[in-house]
Amino acid sequence: MQNKMKFIALLTGWIGQIGLYLSGAGLVLMTTLIAAQVFWRYVLNDSIAWTEPGFVMVMGWFIFLGAAVGVREGYHLSFDVLLMILPKRAKPICHSISDIVVIAFGGGMIWYGGQLIEKTARNAIPSLGISGAFDFLPLVGGGAMLIIFSLERFLRRAAGMPTARFGETLPPDDGATPTQASA
Repeated sequence: MQNKMKFIALLTGWIGQIGLYLSGAGLVLMTTLIAAQVFWRYVLNDSIAWTEPGFVMVMGWFIFLGAAVGVREGYHLSFDVLLMILPKRAKPICHSISDIVVIAFGGGMIWYGGQLIEKTARNAIPSLGISGAFDFLPLVGGGAMLIIFSLERFLRRAAGMPTARFGETLPPDDGATPTQASA
């Protein structure tokens, strides 16, 4: 099972890297769009109509992709006070419960995001000329990545392998990315 998990970790590591690069590119693109809007508005005394809805859409992508990668890498928010007083054997159980909750949350993102996509598919965003459904695609994409990465964490723990925790480092031979940490 550990060999399969190493392969899965390699695969999800690539997905995470792609998500992280896309998220970073989105941040740069959003910053560029905002700078262009400021320049056009205050220097040229004109305004670009599509930049605000454009950068809001890009912001949705980089936030949801980056958050999903943060879950995989162990950098998501957590409340660890209880974990400090629990015995070592109970900690993986709490981490697994947390992963199950995140999987359910990702499922809700997909379910309700899909409903929003369906309801707004026929509406056009006037300044961009595209379907309003594009505003909610990041919600579904981020939810899918949350499920994938949380399932990986859950299965790694079931296979007796460490999972990422904030501030710790995994050994490089476990198939995880270098930034992941042990549970």
